[in-house]
Formats: sequence, C-alpha cells, structure tokens
Amino acid sequence: MPEHAPSSSPLATPLAPRALILGSTSRYRRELLQRLGLPFEVVAPQVDETPRPGETPAALAQRLALEKARAVAALHPEAVVIGSDQVADLRGRPLGKPGTHDIAVEQLRAMSGQALVFHTAVAVVCQAGGFEQQRTVPATVRVRALTDAEIEAYLRVDQPYDCAGSAKAEGLGIALLSAIESDDPTALIGLPLIGTCDMLRAAGIDPLAAQGARS
Repeated sequence: MPEHAPSSSPLATPLAPRALILGSTSRYRRELLQRLGLPFEVVAPQVDETPRPGETPAALAQRLALEKARAVAALHPEAVVIGSDQVADLRGRPLGKPGTHDIAVEQLRAMSGQALVFHTAVAVVCQAGGFEQQRTVPATVRVRALTDAEIEAYLRVDQPYDCAGSAKAEGLGIALLSAIESDDPTALIGLPLIGTCDMLRAAGIDPLAAQGARS
C-alpha cells in the first residue's frame, strides 16, 4: 500500500549540526530510533490527543504526529524534532491505546478474523531551519480468528495496554496475525524508519554520514 505523500518545506543548508529530539515518551519509538545510532534526546509533547468529530483514523494520526513535533520544536527551535502517532483503523473505527485489560479484550474480540490498517504517521520539524515534513505509512494486518482463551493468554504475556490495537507485533502479538502488508517493516511497531531516514536527511541529519564521521 503506498505511503501518504509527504508535505514539506525546504530546509536551508544547515550551518552546523543540529540536535535531534524524539518528541515521544514511547519506549517502542525510542528503541526503534536507537537503531540509527544517532544521539538524541527525548521530550514529552504536551498535546491533546482527543479525536475531532468526523476525523478519520489516518487524519488523526497525521494531525497528532505533526502537533507533537511542532509542540516540542516550539520549545527547542534549533533542534530537529521527530513526532509520531499511530491509530489502528477497523473499518473506519479508530482503535487507540486500550489502557485497561477490559478495553484490550474488547478490541481484540472486534479484531478477531478481521483485516485492519495501522496508520503510523511521522513528522520532522526544525523551527529555526524552516523545515517541516510528514508522511503516513499504512500497515495492513490480518488477524486470526481468536478465542477468548487465546486473547486472555496473549494479554497475560504481552500486556499491550500502551499499544494501539492491543497488539505487539514485535512480541507474542505476532501469533495473533496471519499476514502483514507494509512498505516499511518498522511502521507497525510505531516508527517507520525508512521514511524517518528520508526526512532526517532532508533536514540535514544523515544517519550513515554520522556513522562515517565517528569512524
């Protein structure tokens, strides 16, 4: 499934390397970003994540990713800031983080035997550089027909109460699925690294060049 076309504002050639900030407290996004070997800080964005009336799951993820990046960039204008959000879409119904066991059970029952799309949006913003880009990467997931016993066994192990759609594909949650389709293998976990690398390069931070500079 194709990526959402990124919106962008060109960045003037940076005069000096800029600090990198992940505008998220998600441990999953932090672990994914660490794969790039770049030094970065983590700052919690102060954003109201309440969906707007009539807002689609994809639009919600896009808006929140950009709002998170902008909120942190306003506090750190010289830095390059990454914001991200993920919303699961079950036939137009948004599935966010369950927060509780009962809601997770209800979500997994609704997902049983169904196909749904996880919309993972990422935005990169540098206020001082006049840079702003974002894109959304969908991942279509097909869920096996699940019994209540399987749902309870899964939740007991993974406890995915901070995951959209109540499933950790990087954990035992993979056993709930029959197929995953996406252009970016890390999108489902919470941060599409292929698109993130593209936008970081455009913002003046090249993960490969950074490694070469350290060697």
